[in-house]
Formats: sequence, structure tokens, C-alpha cells
Amino acid sequence: MLFNPSRDEARRFFIQAWQKHQAHAPLADIEKIIAGILLHHPEYQPILSEEYLDKDWPPEYGETNPFLHISMHLAIEEQISIDQPAGVKALYQQLCERLSLEHTALHAMMDGLGEMMWQAQRNNTPPDPAVYLEILRFKVGQLK
Repeated sequence: MLFNPSRDEARRFFIQAWQKHQAHAPLADIEKIIAGILLHHPEYQPILSEEYLDKDWPPEYGETNPFLHISMHLAIEEQISIDQPAGVKALYQQLCERLSLEHTALHAMMDGLGEMMWQAQRNNTPPDPAVYLEILRFKVGQLK
């Protein structure tokens, strides 16, 4: 069975994981990953409360949706851990070598993931992992 949380359920999960981290409570593996992501993003830590469950961050106002950003980090961490799509782990390693910081490499990958999703929405097609990998290869080549 696939895990397909609603927007509020996903947001609550991030909030609870951060609260558990702050309380030094035992964390499940996925909660440890979320806490690690949030340690790299102190600017998002204050919004991890129930009062932000319904807040929208419209891109047309130049705002980044922190919950989307955390979700994309989590998706990329999973991709790298299982090397899916095949080859993404090697591209991540190459980006790390060229950019010198893992977090910067993750953000470069996030740009590629976002571009793939935008193209799929624009073309009304499923997301294409080949497009994502090509974007990442281009990013690696750009940095040589």
C-alpha cells in the first residue's frame, strides 16, 4: 500500500518530527532525515507549528513554500538512497565533488526535480525520469 498523505497530514508529520527532535525524543529513521534537513534550514524552523498548516506560499509573490522545500529534500534523499532513477546517486556524487557542499548539490538536484515536474505539468504528461537525469547531467557538465 502506498503512503499518500494529505497536505495537512504531511505538514503535521514534519511539525511532529521537529518537535520530537527538539524534545530529544526517539526518532524514526524518516524523522531523523527530516530533522537533518531542518538543521540545514533554520529559516524554516519557526513555521513548524499548527498555525502554519493552512498557509499558502504563492510563487508569484516570490515566496518559497517551506513544506514543499522539505518534501523535495526528502524525495531526493530517498532517490539517492535507492539510486532511483538509476544513475541519480552517481550524479549526486558528481555534483557534490564539483560544488564542494552536499547541501548545495541537493539544491541543484531540487532545481532539476522542480524543472521535471514543471515540464510534466506544462505538457500534461507523467514526470519523466529521463528528463530529470538529463537536467542533472547538464548541471554536472556546466560545472566542469
